[in-house]
Amino acid sequence: MLKSKTFVKKTRSGGVMKVVREHYLRDDIWCGSEVCTECKQESTVLQKDACMESSLCSYPHYLVPDTNVVLHQIDILEDPVICNVIILQTVLQEVRHRSAPVYKRLKDIIHEKEKRFYTFTNEHHRDTFIEREPGESANDRNDRAIRVAVKWYSQHLKTFESDTDGLKVVLLTNDQGNKQKAQDNGLLVYKCEEYVKSLIANPELVDRLALTSDDKNEITSSKVLFPEHLPLSRIQTGIKSGSFLQGTFRASRDNYLEATVFVQGEGEDSTEVLIQGLQNLNRAMHQDVVAVQLLPRSEWVAPSSVVLQDEGTAKDDEDAEEEEGKLKTAAAEAARKPTGKVVGIIKRNWRPFCGMLNVSQIKESTRHLFTPADRRIPRIRIETRQASTLSGQRIMVAIDGWPKDSRYPNGHFVRSLGGAGEKDTEEEVLLLEHDVPHQAFSQAVLSFLPKMPWAITPEDMMKREDLRPLTVCSVDPPGCTDIDDALHCRELENGNLEVGVHIADVSHFIRPGNALDKEAANRGTTVYLCGKRIDMVPELLSSNLCSLRSNVDRLAFSCIWEINHKAEILKTRFTKSVINSKASLTYAEAQMRIDDTNKNDDITKSLRGLNKLAKILKRQRIEKGALTLSSLEVRFHMDSETHDPIDLQTKELMETNSMVEEFMLLANISVAQKIYDEFPECALLRKHPAPPPSNYDILIKAAKSKEVEVHTDSAKALADSLDAAKVDGFPYFNTLLRILATRCMMQAVYFCSGMDSDFHHYGLASPIYTHFTSPIRRYADIIVHRLLAVAIGADTTYPDLMDKHKQSALCNNLNYRHKMSQYAQRASVAFHTQLFFKSRGILNEEGFVLFVRKNAIIVLIPKFGLEGTVFFDSKDKVSPNIVFEEEGATLSVEQHKFHIFDKVKVTISLDDSNIQHQKIRMALIEPVIPGVSVPAPDTETPAKKQKLDR
Repeated sequence: MLKSKTFVKKTRSGGVMKVVREHYLRDDIWCGSEVCTECKQESTVLQKDACMESSLCSYPHYLVPDTNVVLHQIDILEDPVICNVIILQTVLQEVRHRSAPVYKRLKDIIHEKEKRFYTFTNEHHRDTFIEREPGESANDRNDRAIRVAVKWYSQHLKTFESDTDGLKVVLLTNDQGNKQKAQDNGLLVYKCEEYVKSLIANPELVDRLALTSDDKNEITSSKVLFPEHLPLSRIQTGIKSGSFLQGTFRASRDNYLEATVFVQGEGEDSTEVLIQGLQNLNRAMHQDVVAVQLLPRSEWVAPSSVVLQDEGTAKDDEDAEEEEGKLKTAAAEAARKPTGKVVGIIKRNWRPFCGMLNVSQIKESTRHLFTPADRRIPRIRIETRQASTLSGQRIMVAIDGWPKDSRYPNGHFVRSLGGAGEKDTEEEVLLLEHDVPHQAFSQAVLSFLPKMPWAITPEDMMKREDLRPLTVCSVDPPGCTDIDDALHCRELENGNLEVGVHIADVSHFIRPGNALDKEAANRGTTVYLCGKRIDMVPELLSSNLCSLRSNVDRLAFSCIWEINHKAEILKTRFTKSVINSKASLTYAEAQMRIDDTNKNDDITKSLRGLNKLAKILKRQRIEKGALTLSSLEVRFHMDSETHDPIDLQTKELMETNSMVEEFMLLANISVAQKIYDEFPECALLRKHPAPPPSNYDILIKAAKSKEVEVHTDSAKALADSLDAAKVDGFPYFNTLLRILATRCMMQAVYFCSGMDSDFHHYGLASPIYTHFTSPIRRYADIIVHRLLAVAIGADTTYPDLMDKHKQSALCNNLNYRHKMSQYAQRASVAFHTQLFFKSRGILNEEGFVLFVRKNAIIVLIPKFGLEGTVFFDSKDKVSPNIVFEEEGATLSVEQHKFHIFDKVKVTISLDDSNIQHQKIRMALIEPVIPGVSVPAPDTETPAKKQKLDR
């Protein structure tokens, strides 16, 4: 059967176009049930004995949820108890249009065979398709379509009643009108909450119910706490007229009463609007897209320098008002910024949040506050009957809504992650909180891996250059199994040198568009945690077939230069190759070979040649204005049995680290130029924007405090200033200044050449740059390999590779994944640092003041690469006399004045009073300030004490 719909629409040019939509109806669409003998199905999904033990439904039954149940109760549908569910095409299409994350979760459930979710294409079935009636809304038509499909299923299965033991179809809806109409039609229908509460097998499932509007009314108070959010139509009109601004809401980590809204402008014309106070924040949450209205200039304020400590207790209105007063006092004297208020939410960024339950003190109460692990997220009020079980556990909670008369948003329990403080639980939390995909690779992904045993075929050899005779070796950190790169250097007959960078040919194994490729593109990067790696590609590739291990033949993509002894490049060529690495060295092993005058084998000669050229290349880069910045990275030594950290050291860099880095940079620049020359519209490149001048304010102030001048007009001026910055008797000053300069930098980002005109890499002082050298751990490099392969005729292209819009969208995901992986790595270091200090007791260490705040100093401990805050005001004792001077970046405490880079001595200990937000606590020992400094404690560790006791 063919239905057609004809309508006219106006074109952009003002003409009228007739559109005919054809809609095919069929009578051979399967019902998916095992009991059916009429549909002639090749396979079935829905079971004959569909038994979910329920006090409402004592008979076997299939569930049909409507769209709102799927959208709001997806956590319920994901539970293993819920199975034998019919998802109608009408529902699937509506969910797809209304929520991409829920749609993805629903599709994942449908693909789980044991869940037995069946998609029924009711919109193309002759007996279940309905047309929209005159005057009927799209929503009402879809509700009717759902009821018609449920009625058809009920009648269809009734014909096999003798075989079904009373099998029925149950509609789940939270819409009272829809429920009433379904009952009038003689259908079996329940509210989702009614049905879930009737389940005998899993009574805890009730906790995972999202709150309906009726429940929300019960929880809220009568007092209106926040202004009403404007409707979307008003917001859109306001943005068009310029009375409102649209931007991304960024909550402060240090101050729950402050946020900024980043408003994207044309080019570099972006602004930040400051938001202060509960009323003005108006229920917006971190990363929401919001509409803001600027306040009159007379009401503009400055960002607060107050660090508001989070004591882990719920604030009442009076506390909040008192702390808002603190903000205003602090802001009165300082430079004011554009300030506004949130008038509406354009797009929520709600996701399931990890955290812990604050169990209510009211006996037998089921309402409790949940404290998220992310300090930028407000507490969430949930209902649960499992409070005693969940106390002390890390749990996940989803938000259902935030009414204007509720101090906190309302939500529901999703699942427990394990005991707080346990290593596996905390690792799971940091991966979830930083949105790092870490589930096991699916069978669909693994099906595209090469079959073992694998070997290079004669066909592969014919298409590649055989470089196996070359003395190639790799140099990596200790324990590295995903070896991306290897190098060689040899002297040519004409006296010049040939240098090769050989990169794992991952794109040979990962072909465009398959499940393996899509998974790698989504993950974007490998994430390195302390003692653990979350691979971007399955281990068979990352640690075996792609890894350039020694003494095995491997496929590579080689960049080979002819270079003279002044490190000038004479020729560059790219080729797909086969290599056989002669040694897999660590940085220390390579350094020992270079330094050992008794060694003169081919590998050592190659390393010496590379090292000599690398020093010249580095000098040339620095002369052009490349920055040499500094950040303290730490390495943990783990206990072989418990895997807990037993020692903590800052990483020591050797000449060989710099040697490898120089040739990786050179390869990346050479490849960037080649792919841009060939594909000016769709080359995937990497740029590092120059920081705005205001970013350098803190660096200039810090240098000035030691009477050192820093010029920031260009990267070259900054590099020269940093090289010249020295203070007599203070050798660590230059390193501190470089650490501070690193904090001033912008984030480097991937972009598509056809969508941007500024290619410059500020930090490297290079006009063009990309990533080519790490395809095992970065998806960007795989795309660059594919572009380079097409450019040299070694592979064929495909449509998405040449589509600049798709390339740009891919870059956005890669930038996001890269940023989140960095945050996850930092969180992992912070957690292992806490584990380290937990077993160390209290330590005394020297450090340097890195920043001064209104009520605190932030101290860097170089020995451990650790930052901590020393607070000077406390609710427990009388605060000392404190004067903060923002202009000079100084803080006077009693008679002592703190400047940036001042040397201090502090005690370091782990404060685990708040198990969720454990932190390193620092207290001042020197300089000695009466009433502020603490006496130097006995720093015996528990282990030392036990030995003494024995």
